[in-house]
Amino acid sequence: MPSLGSLGDRVRSLRLSRRLSQAQLAGPGLSDSYISLIESGKRTPTTVVARLLAERLGCTTEYLLHGVEPRQRIDAELGLRHAELELFNGNPATAEERFAEIVKTSADDSAAITALAKLGHARALERRGRIGEAVQEYEQLRREAVDHPERLAELPIVIALCRCYRRAGDLMRARELGTAALAQMERLELVYGQDAVDLGVALIAVASDLGEHSVPFAERVLAATPNVHGVAVDVKIGRLWNASLQAAESEDPALAVRLADEALSAGAYSRVTEGLAQIALGLGELALRAEPAVVDRVPAFIRTAQRAFTRPADKARCLIVLARVEVARSESAQAVSLANEAIALLNGSERVETVSAHIVLGLAHLVGAGPDKAAARSELTSAAQLLNQVPPSREAAKAWRELGDLFGQTGNHEAMVAAYRSALRSIGLRPSSPEISTAPTQAVPTG
Repeated sequence: MPSLGSLGDRVRSLRLSRRLSQAQLAGPGLSDSYISLIESGKRTPTTVVARLLAERLGCTTEYLLHGVEPRQRIDAELGLRHAELELFNGNPATAEERFAEIVKTSADDSAAITALAKLGHARALERRGRIGEAVQEYEQLRREAVDHPERLAELPIVIALCRCYRRAGDLMRARELGTAALAQMERLELVYGQDAVDLGVALIAVASDLGEHSVPFAERVLAATPNVHGVAVDVKIGRLWNASLQAAESEDPALAVRLADEALSAGAYSRVTEGLAQIALGLGELALRAEPAVVDRVPAFIRTAQRAFTRPADKARCLIVLARVEVARSESAQAVSLANEAIALLNGSERVETVSAHIVLGLAHLVGAGPDKAAARSELTSAAQLLNQVPPSREAAKAWRELGDLFGQTGNHEAMVAAYRSALRSIGLRPSSPEISTAPTQAVPTG
């Protein structure tokens, strides 16, 4: 049964195809003027009236209200959930394809389902690092949310745009969007849930890039849920997902949707918990850069993050922050121990966290009772070798800048200049300083 765009369009089309006047459709209990208001979109019938009209028009209530037959709608709902699970499971390319297929097949059937699929598609693009395309889709969805708040909530879209503009390097636009989302959170007095956590993480990232030292809203979000404990739910999610797929293959779509919902619920708890841990870690990192007295706050934040994180890379980040605290306290032996523990957790992987651990080792050699510049240069050289293998990013640029500063402290001027040049390249800029731009374009010297 073909679908028209609005409920009023469907009522009018079906009425005309049955050769009924508005008065005939109204029958007992309704007026023809009320039918006219429904068809013109000026009234939305209650569920009871919709059921009565569907009976008189010879269609299902589901079709009349949503433009799809029950099986079509449940298939689309199941498709949305399985695409969400692909995204949660770290398969954004597959999720992107699935969301795109839902948009293509349901565009004429259900505006709400189509809008959710478009939002999922934008999130998949963001996860894949295709930030420009994601921003375009999020901006379109934001306009749709303003025009049709019954389909989409604007708040999570604004938070997503804040993240994306920050990753694109437009920090002022990111700050503007973060402030707008924060104003709505403040009006709602909301410090719980996925949106509050996502905003806290986004605001910390922007504050870090702008060199700020605190994010009060993020602290309130973390304080609202002080006992954060991570739970490994991947096995549970995987089994529920597989059961949902099997139910779908067995032509039991209602059960398939129910099982997919259970998998997503488990994933939602996991995402909120991980987000809170990211907030705790981010607040610890911000405090580390603040006044010396604030450094004493860092371990408490990190202990919260350590309880919640389950992945080795995240646990290693916590250890690196604690190692930096020990460096700030001139406790070089403890800093070395923590940094080496982080390196062991990372198992030699070429990632920014491993680079940071070697940088901390270099720092520890510089702040010890007897500064050892040769040992520091060795660790910094190891960091540079690893960082040469890491894709460009804002995080890589920060690491290069710190390496440049530290190479300068050890007296290795050539490595310092090359590190600063690499920092510029990591954020898509070409060196403009005469001193830097005349340097060769090879990797940072590692000898």
